[in-house]
Amino acid sequence: MQLSDVASGQASGAAAPSVESLTALVHSFYADVRADPLLGPVFEEALRDRWQPHLARMVEFWCSVALGSKSFSGNVFGKHMALTGVTPAHFAAWVRLWGVHTERLFTPEVARELQMTAHGIARNLFRGYFGTVPVFSTDGPPDPHALPMAHF
Repeated sequence: MQLSDVASGQASGAAAPSVESLTALVHSFYADVRADPLLGPVFEEALRDRWQPHLARMVEFWCSVALGSKSFSGNVFGKHMALTGVTPAHFAAWVRLWGVHTERLFTPEVARELQMTAHGIARNLFRGYFGTVPVFSTDGPPDPHALPMAHF
């Protein structure tokens, strides 16, 4: 199911995902990522002067995910696994900021869909880095073998 399908049954004035709203989400989210004392240095080290191309790629990514635009292609896992110095706390901070921004810009239903998608991506990356799966606050019943994000 596409996120636009989730929003289609919403009451008048609901914020459905669109290229414009996803662009606003990506740009505001990454502005906070850059300013974050934990996340900012990791992203600055990885991107340096390539922020604009990164933002454009992230808009393409989220439009592909949320709108089914199929405009993104790339190796998300491989790109992230090349980063050094990433800790579980980075994932907790990233997920928290994503939640703040999705809840600010979208209806609760759409925000939750965007958050669940981000959690799935973060979970796969987390597993790649640490060999275990975190539990995010809005996920379903906890996996007894997973590490809760609250412990990071």
